[in-house]
Amino acid sequence: MTTATTGTGKGARRSGAARAAGKPATMAQALTRALRDAMAEDPSVHVLGEDVGTLGGVFRITDGLAAEFGDDRCTDTPLAEAGILGTAVGMAMYGLRPVVEMQFDAFAYPAFEQLLSHVAKMRNRTRGALPLPITIRVPYGGGIGGVEHHSDSSEAYYMATPGLHVVTPATVADAYGLLRAAIASDDPVVFLEPKRLYWSKADWSPEAPEPVEPIGRARVRRAGTSATLVTYGPSVPVCLEAAEAAREEGWDLEVVDLRSLVPFDDETVCASVRRTGRAVVVHEASAFGGPGGEIAARITERCFHHLEAPVLRVAGFDIPYPPPMLERYHLPGVDRVLDAVARLQWESEWTERPEAFGGGDH
Repeated sequence: MTTATTGTGKGARRSGAARAAGKPATMAQALTRALRDAMAEDPSVHVLGEDVGTLGGVFRITDGLAAEFGDDRCTDTPLAEAGILGTAVGMAMYGLRPVVEMQFDAFAYPAFEQLLSHVAKMRNRTRGALPLPITIRVPYGGGIGGVEHHSDSSEAYYMATPGLHVVTPATVADAYGLLRAAIASDDPVVFLEPKRLYWSKADWSPEAPEPVEPIGRARVRRAGTSATLVTYGPSVPVCLEAAEAAREEGWDLEVVDLRSLVPFDDETVCASVRRTGRAVVVHEASAFGGPGGEIAARITERCFHHLEAPVLRVAGFDIPYPPPMLERYHLPGVDRVLDAVARLQWESEWTERPEAFGGGDH
């Protein structure tokens, strides 16, 4: 598989001073700008999906694209996910770069056969002669008060399908940079958009977007020495908040944002865990058979002799997504993250550094 680089264009080469002139922007605005810039630069980029045209998408990510580029390049489709993705397969086979929007995470399930049988396998089936440069945008995860079929975390299904890249941004800059990279990639990319972060804000300049790491690279969002929180997408802000709260307990937590689930950045994750000696994996998807099991196994295989405690997981419960009034109990929060950190076998540190944990004469 190839690893795409960010398609940030000339703006990525501008000075830091120009980038610093950015104004508050939301993740949704960055995604819209990424689509617009990709369509403007490359006429082979087409957007299609349910309500992406006149309405501008359920979350308004495609707002204005049909008016600017026409209905033939930003196309409303019937409510038929298998047909949408099947159409994208044909478009990609004939040289286009389709960007498919699935309205909600669980709405994508009818298209899974197309994804598994054709999108993920075509390049291998043709010995590289026929890549399918398809980007499949999927709003995913909870936290917005949505009912079932509107709040799933489906990343494990895509991660377990060889032939796909799977990425998920947690910041405004990554939303733009990773989406541009996904559209530019000759490999099919499942682009998971954490819908509860659509309205998160950061200073960002659409005219001079900051360069970001490519697909396949993680990023340390907060340096620390006590333990590593390995996370991605909607759980990144939760882990950053937990890391700040942990200071009161004497823990200095490092936070690693995976950004890319496939390809997986073993180098960055393992370098962090080897420094801290402890790790907790945090995600919204259910724990059993979820991404955290694979991540914990990879850490254990590569860092066993550096670990001071077993790798733990904080995840959604092994249940169908609950009603909106109960989702706050289901989703990993700061308290659950800190409870896991407290279980990381701190006895040796308590003996050696009791003052760091509020002790002294114990």
